[in-house]
Amino acid sequence: MRTILNIIWVIFAGWSMFLGYVVAGILLCIPIVTIPWAIASFRLANYAFWPFGRDVVDRSTSGIGSMLGNIIWVVLAGWWLAIGHIVTGVAMCLTIIGIPMGIAAFKMVPISLMPLGKEIVPAAR
Repeated sequence: MRTILNIIWVIFAGWSMFLGYVVAGILLCIPIVTIPWAIASFRLANYAFWPFGRDVVDRSTSGIGSMLGNIIWVVLAGWWLAIGHIVTGVAMCLTIIGIPMGIAAFKMVPISLMPLGKEIVPAAR
C-alpha cells in the first residue's frame, strides 16, 4: 500500500515539492556558509519525493545549534516551502483519494520549518 501511495504522491505532488527543496538547496550552496542548510534541504528533498514508509524523528544529539540553525532556515527557505506543503495538502484533500496524501503534506509542514536536528528513519510496521 505504501508503494501505491508513494507513486500517486510522486505523480501529483512529490515531484514539485522535490524540485522546491532541490532549488532551495542549490541556492543555499552559493554562499559557502549556508552549505549545512543546503545539505538539510537535499535530505528533505529525498523525503518529500517518497514520504510513505518513513518517519522523521528528533536526533538525540541535537542542541542549541540546531535551534539557532532552524531560525536561520525559516528566514532563508523554510517559510515558502511550508506554504508549498500547505497548498499541496489543501489541494490533495479536495478528493477522497487524495486525503492520505494531503495529511502527509500537512505532516511535512513542521519538518520544512525546522529540518535541523531531525532524522529520517524507516517507519515502524
